[in-house]
Amino acid sequence: MHPQARNYEDDLANFVRKARAGAESAITQYFFNADSYFYFVDRLQALGVDIPVVPGIMPITNYSKLARFSDACGAEIPRWIRKQLEAYGDDSQSIQRFGEQVVSEMCERLLQGGAPGLHFYSMNQAEPSLAIWNNLKLPR
Repeated sequence: MHPQARNYEDDLANFVRKARAGAESAITQYFFNADSYFYFVDRLQALGVDIPVVPGIMPITNYSKLARFSDACGAEIPRWIRKQLEAYGDDSQSIQRFGEQVVSEMCERLLQGGAPGLHFYSMNQAEPSLAIWNNLKLPR
């Protein structure tokens, strides 16, 4: 949901308005729950919107930065991911390894579920996105 939206229904109505005004595709906010993406796309299709909606992907490389950024822009980090990242403390290698695995698995599920592609929010760090891309065995 957009952080400035009053609620989910208003946000969905605004998206539909943009699509009907001529938007040909969209990129989502980043997320860590594939079911949320599929639910969103299903709701759009039920409302007659069938433009490609590309999922936004944020590689996990640093928990404290991710948590601050997510809190500021309204992106949800599922509790189980937060708890595991907190458990790693300052162990940046474990955070990156875990993040790469979790995000790679989510991307695989998104693509298998019909997502039209992936949009990586790389934050000027290409390597984490490339690692996920390589895990997916996708062509460059």
